[in-house]
Amino acid sequence: MNIRSLTRGDGVVIGAAVVLFIASFLGLSSVDCPTGVDCSGYDSPNAWDFLGLVMSMFVTGIVGAALIVVGRGMPGRKVAGLDLGQFGVALTIFALWTSFWTIIDSDNAGAGMILGLLSTIVLAAGAVATPLVPALKAPLVGAPKPQVASPYGQPGHPGQGYGYPGAQQQPYGGQPGQPQPSYGGPQPGQPGPGQPAQGGQPGAPGPKQDGSAGGNFEAFWFAVPVARPLYGEDGSPSPIAELAPGTWYLAVEQRGPGLIAQTQDGRRGLLQDTTGIQRG
Repeated sequence: MNIRSLTRGDGVVIGAAVVLFIASFLGLSSVDCPTGVDCSGYDSPNAWDFLGLVMSMFVTGIVGAALIVVGRGMPGRKVAGLDLGQFGVALTIFALWTSFWTIIDSDNAGAGMILGLLSTIVLAAGAVATPLVPALKAPLVGAPKPQVASPYGQPGHPGQGYGYPGAQQQPYGGQPGQPQPSYGGPQPGQPGPGQPAQGGQPGAPGPKQDGSAGGNFEAFWFAVPVARPLYGEDGSPSPIAELAPGTWYLAVEQRGPGLIAQTQDGRRGLLQDTTGIQRG
């Protein structure tokens, strides 16, 4: 799970869930103590004394918040045909519905019920408004600039880490200390430009530089300014991964206005929104 994929709206949801958990231990009702009567021994019950209330209001809201956060960090997971985030939003709305009618039916609502109602309002509002409000869709954790902090290299040594655009990668099968041919250039044992091939054949055309049509596309490293979904190459609507800011990804092919990108674990997919990406 990538923490950098969380948004400010997810932070609101997490904070409201923490307050809701605290409210479950506070008293659900208050008592107007008559004059001259000692009410210090009165112990107001909390939500954990009522199984139906604690499960339908407090636990449901907390579980809904957890599903929203997990669904943000692990897109594509489904429960009963719904994404984890959508299922979590439904649970937060149900928790708000329960708390509203419970406090309406209560004669003397205590701190636990009042704080529980307020936290479920914030919880449900944050869950619903996060995909709609641009300010809530901003990243929760500020990403470092890719050219300053490489996710693979060491600070101050950007050329020594795997994946950094300026790093010299050891080709597969190459031996340390031996010069390696440039990408797309003549290989050992093959004729160079203008030299006859072995067997009297003229020099054969070199291989394409990548898998794009025409061989004109050159693979490059890039970073995204905000978290963006990566969809399958087959055009499926469900994302297979999420690209996070502060991490370098390899663009291997141009697909219309989008890019075919490869993640660190080897997965490939289509990045549809390429606005504002930074090339390495």
